Amino acid sequence: MATWKVAPALAAGCTAILKPSELVSATCLELAEVCREMGLPPGVLNILTGLGHEAGAPLASHPQVDKIAFIGSSAPGSKIMTAAAQLVKPVSLELGGRSPIVVFEDVDLEKAAEWTIFGCFWTNGQICSATSRLIESIAAQFIQKLVQWSKNIKISDPLEEGCRLGPIKSVTYLDVEMIISFSLLQYEKILKFISTAKSEGATILCGGDRPEHLKMGFFLEPTIITDVTTSMQIWREEVFGLVLCVKTFGRSAAVLSNDLERCEHLTKAFQAGVVWINCSQPCFCQAPWGGNKRSGFGRELGGWGLDNYLSVKQVTQYISSEPWGWYKSPSKL
Repeated sequence: MATWKVAPALAAGCTAILKPSELVSATCLELAEVCREMGLPPGVLNILTGLGHEAGAPLASHPQVDKIAFIGSSAPGSKIMTAAAQLVKPVSLELGGRSPIVVFEDVDLEKAAEWTIFGCFWTNGQICSATSRLIESIAAQFIQKLVQWSKNIKISDPLEEGCRLGPIKSVTYLDVEMIISFSLLQYEKILKFISTAKSEGATILCGGDRPEHLKMGFFLEPTIITDVTTSMQIWREEVFGLVLCVKTFGRSAAVLSNDLERCEHLTKAFQAGVVWINCSQPCFCQAPWGGNKRSGFGRELGGWGLDNYLSVKQVTQYISSEPWGWYKSPSKL
């Protein structure tokens, strides 16, 4: 995703500073090395590693940074927007989400089950576009299909042949509102979400624990939770992990139905930056990508991505040999 920012910025003629997550800095350093080998001049692409408050925050408020493009969660996105506002500099934000997927009764159950599972559990659910809120009208029969598909997913070392789910990543969190700082593994955070859902009355239909065949590492079984209400934490907040919540009907960013007129009607009604019909998660570099409301604003990819790093300028040249003539010439007074 770093290239979603870097490529259009360089193509637009800008120099760029890329501040990667402190957890995945190595990939961005490798990207810089590839650019150097390809002949990109020194200073055009710069990689600045470090923690957010030490490296990212100074960039957001620096007067010589003309534009900010950020991918991350809503809390730091809000802080970046506040810092940029002090200098009235443009910002594009791709933030977290809690995307639902709507499944109607007229679909092929096997296809719908696979797309639903893929939409939530692809990349271990650690993606802002994960369709992790299932809203459906088929009930028991479809839920059973989801359980079967979930239990059939191979969870293993990512380097092992056929692996479809690897370990959960580790993250450090800071609870600013309570003025309490603490370290919490993402793995433990997901387990806390699950236990809270259970205490609030939801049903853990399958998963929610470490796979029996894996004794070490941050591995977690795909989790399906039913009997969920809209007031529950598990439904309202982004889990960023292997958890699919199920309830009956509403609106979403993905719709599975054989009734294309219904699909078209819903896509017009969705307040979402990306809408999928009879699928979930496809992404094409030619099409715009981005969120609405608290999921951010601005679009990546295609011509829209390039526009993020361009500033429109009007240039007017007077080409007539005649005087403008709005005022009387002093010589004729």
